[in-house]
Amino acid sequence: MPVKSSGVATALFILALAIPAGAQDVPKQPAAAKADAADPTASARNRMVDRHLAERGIKNPLVLNAFRTVPRHKFLPPKTQRQAYDDESIPIGEGQTITPPYDVAFMTQVLDPKPTDRVYEVGTGSGYQSAILSRIVKDVYSVEIKEPLGKRAALVHQELGYSNIHTRIGDGYEGWPDAAPFDAIIVTCAPRKIPQPLIDQLKDGGRMVIPLGDRFTQTVHLITKKDGKLTDRELSPTLYVPMTGRALREAAAKKTKTPPSEKSQ
Repeated sequence: MPVKSSGVATALFILALAIPAGAQDVPKQPAAAKADAADPTASARNRMVDRHLAERGIKNPLVLNAFRTVPRHKFLPPKTQRQAYDDESIPIGEGQTITPPYDVAFMTQVLDPKPTDRVYEVGTGSGYQSAILSRIVKDVYSVEIKEPLGKRAALVHQELGYSNIHTRIGDGYEGWPDAAPFDAIIVTCAPRKIPQPLIDQLKDGGRMVIPLGDRFTQTVHLITKKDGKLTDRELSPTLYVPMTGRALREAAAKKTKTPPSEKSQ
């Protein structure tokens, strides 16, 4: 039965009594309430962005929006999903981990992705980094050397409807010649030197973000290519898993190679 106009004041008074103290001071916006109901992890994700990214210097609005959108918990094993929105490295199997959100955001911001970019990623891992990029760029091509991880990441991408991510199982050192050249390349594992195929497949005017170094001493580098020449800018210390496959074999061969001074003796 409709409330008559003469009873409006009484109805409002009763409604006010039913609201917990302080709740009427800061009412939840209808859109926000609806979003929280549809996605119960949205609040935790927004806190992660505000506390661990924005407050620590991540400014690119495209990057921040991608982190607010992509459900990080989907890329974790069920037992660790409750840790998804902490700024932590978390095991995902196969001796690998999902990179902390800040490090993913830092690498992404340095890459400076554009909506028209085609990006190549070495090391799909959990699939989270490629998912973040897919919310910003036109296409992402990602290669994972560990088959169980690559297959699982592809399934998560499919579940989320991220159709502009193309994945492949293989050695990321070799690049993806059929899809090259790329506007940008991001490497989420650390070789000792930049693989030549990645240099060759980077478009002129393109950018590459890559950690370089040994197991415990690494630095993030921003590589830019112009007129066929590379400019290398060292950014900050980091710690990623070493690049395996051909990069690891080359490093091992170089380490065991007999020095020239010993050959002459």
